[in-house]
Amino acid sequence: MTPTRKGHFIRKAKDITISSTLAFAILASGMMLPGCGSNESNEADYSYEETTYTKGIRSHIKEVKPGEFKITDEETVEIDKAEAIVTYLDGRTETISPAAAKKLIDEEIAAQKDSTQSSSRHHSGYHRSGLSSMLLYGGMGYMLGRTMNNGYMNSFRDRNPNGSAFYSNPGAYQKSQSAYSDVNASRTTRTVTTRPTGGRSGFFGSRSSAKGGG
Repeated sequence: MTPTRKGHFIRKAKDITISSTLAFAILASGMMLPGCGSNESNEADYSYEETTYTKGIRSHIKEVKPGEFKITDEETVEIDKAEAIVTYLDGRTETISPAAAKKLIDEEIAAQKDSTQSSSRHHSGYHRSGLSSMLLYGGMGYMLGRTMNNGYMNSFRDRNPNGSAFYSNPGAYQKSQSAYSDVNASRTTRTVTTRPTGGRSGFFGSRSSAKGGG
């Protein structure tokens, strides 16, 4: 997995002293306003922020009772090694990728929204239901909400202020908080600004600047 990115577009109107219609007409015809030098422009700049994370979470989850799970450990890893390792009561071990975790978390969120689900679904999928809660409220949900533009997950996490309840002991919870800080510290935000290069070609140039996260 490559470092994840997310961004949004911001339009900045720069030194516009004429109407948009006239401005575009002038740009389209290649004309220049009186008194404007060849290096001056009334064109619009387009900027967006590109955020990259290099660290992710590896979460260790154990089934302690049928359908009941606890997070036993969480550590910081390179973003392309992020995963959840689940150990079941029967000794089986499963490795869940961030993409698979997102699918389970989305199902958990849908279940929370739908309070009228049938009991048969809970019975047939009890393993996945308990596990998806651990993924949502543990480090995997935190990582996905932060680094992969899945911010909607954060609002569901915020509804459960007692995050430590999902961990096997206070030490595991405290370690997870340190791992979260490491993920945040690995964030770098780069502002990319794109502008028309002039003339009739329609090509765009760009410049960028970077800043670290905290």
